[in-house]
Amino acid sequence: MTVTKPAFLLFFWLTFVAAKAFADPLWQDELGWLKTMAFAAHQTDYSGTFVYQYGNHVESSRITHIAGRDGEHGRLESLDGVRREIIRDNDQVQSFLGDRKVKSEECPSGREFPVLLPGQLSLLNENYIIKPEAEGRVAGFHAHAVLLQPKDNLRYSHRMWAHSDSGLLLKAEVLDERGRVIEQYAFTQLTIGGNIDRSWIVPGKPVSASSAQKKAHSVRKAQESGAASGWQVDMLPAGFKKIAEVRRQLGSKKTGVIQIVYSDGLAGISVFIEAAEGEDDDHPGLSSQGALQVYSKVIDDHLVTVVGEVPPRTVMQIVDSLRYGGK
Repeated sequence: MTVTKPAFLLFFWLTFVAAKAFADPLWQDELGWLKTMAFAAHQTDYSGTFVYQYGNHVESSRITHIAGRDGEHGRLESLDGVRREIIRDNDQVQSFLGDRKVKSEECPSGREFPVLLPGQLSLLNENYIIKPEAEGRVAGFHAHAVLLQPKDNLRYSHRMWAHSDSGLLLKAEVLDERGRVIEQYAFTQLTIGGNIDRSWIVPGKPVSASSAQKKAHSVRKAQESGAASGWQVDMLPAGFKKIAEVRRQLGSKKTGVIQIVYSDGLAGISVFIEAAEGEDDDHPGLSSQGALQVYSKVIDDHLVTVVGEVPPRTVMQIVDSLRYGGK
């Protein structure tokens, strides 16, 4: 049999693609690749600049992260407007606004790019179809891409690009049901490993809270209660699990604020319940910032506010199906 050159080249190309797909962990196990991305965000040394964008709004930030035998250290600082900065020394996190420290706590308050994936990813397969996407380049680095497509219309799709060598997340997009980008994070300049400025870290002298800050933290912890409040959501989207419920004493609120937190392994939803005070609380409303939706409504003399990284219909469904079932 005579094999023509085009046929030979086609055979060679198909063999190459098949071998690459077999060897590449992305194509073997997309969930495994996501686990690599989640691990890399905590174990990789990197420093760079990234942008956060939704609509016409663009913010630039500089980030430095170092991991070693003494744990994780990081600094995140805004490059636009008033100085905003977060400094992390293992589980101790301090936040600054301008020249004033506004918060000191023992654990991070939430996920920040490029730490967008949780350590436990078991729920993702239940709620999303995980598919490989076309490879590309981000900030000069070769990147693998993966798409997390929801199995219903009550959550958003997520597309992520990660450095092909380290697994560090380089770019992340949130997409609506039509495939339009709602918000995105992306590195524009990045150094991975190598000579990263460590001058703001003093070995053996981690950032620590003052005695006054520790006392304030102890008081705040004492004011928080983890007991069930009796409130429940009858139409919680499939796949969302309750991961926390606390009562917090905030500001001048006499009865405190109940916070119930749900997650599907990627998207988070918080339900806040407090006693309604005055006519200003009598008007429901929906507002958005990128993928974040906020919806408020008065139910049985209580102001209920749901904040979630989900479509508007989801936060509205949760509020409308919330009821007090008693303790």
